[in-house]
Amino acid sequence: MHDPATLLATIEGRIDQACRIATRERGQVTLIAISKTHPAEAVAPLLEAGQRVFGENRVQEAQGKWQPLRERWPDAQLHLVGQLQSNKAEDAVALFDAIHSLDRPSLVTALAKAMDKGGRQVPCFVQVDIGNEPQKGGCPIGELPALIASARDAAIPLAGLMCVPPFGIEPAPFFALLDKLAGDHGLPGRSMGMSSDFETAIMLGATHVRVGTALFGERD
Repeated sequence: MHDPATLLATIEGRIDQACRIATRERGQVTLIAISKTHPAEAVAPLLEAGQRVFGENRVQEAQGKWQPLRERWPDAQLHLVGQLQSNKAEDAVALFDAIHSLDRPSLVTALAKAMDKGGRQVPCFVQVDIGNEPQKGGCPIGELPALIASARDAAIPLAGLMCVPPFGIEPAPFFALLDKLAGDHGLPGRSMGMSSDFETAIMLGATHVRVGTALFGERD
């Protein structure tokens, strides 16, 4: 098992290389270390090595884990990358610096209300069901224009689009489609690409790559 600093340096090197090949600036791509299911003691070494943006998929798990970590590293940023229940919108808005799973009108309503109440504007990515897999969550492509319009009407700050391509299929066409959809809707962010395919995603316009296994090892 490599130490976290070495793993982080390796991933950073691969991102640098992908950006060079794609003639993009390294600053255009944010590495989100997916720390979901990993305990605070597994996360701390990456913070010590300089990583500052992390992804969690459950509000409750993140609340417990990150309180002590944020006391030590107040500049750490937390992104919610998992499905969000409407009844957890208030907690999510209080805790996270970005939300990657806005995918339905009821969540637009809940998040707008929570942001208003908390006095905190949290950038949101609209999750797109890019491979037409309803079990995964995500807004169907045909419903995307209406959902984006309602989020804008509700004054939710939209950061971009997010997707998880179907497992076991070449991801490039799905990344290219997300890039096109984001461009069509005038959205700057593309949250796409994980441990197995983030270089491909960077070539196709990713602004946020979500890397877990390559930094933390396989989950139990």
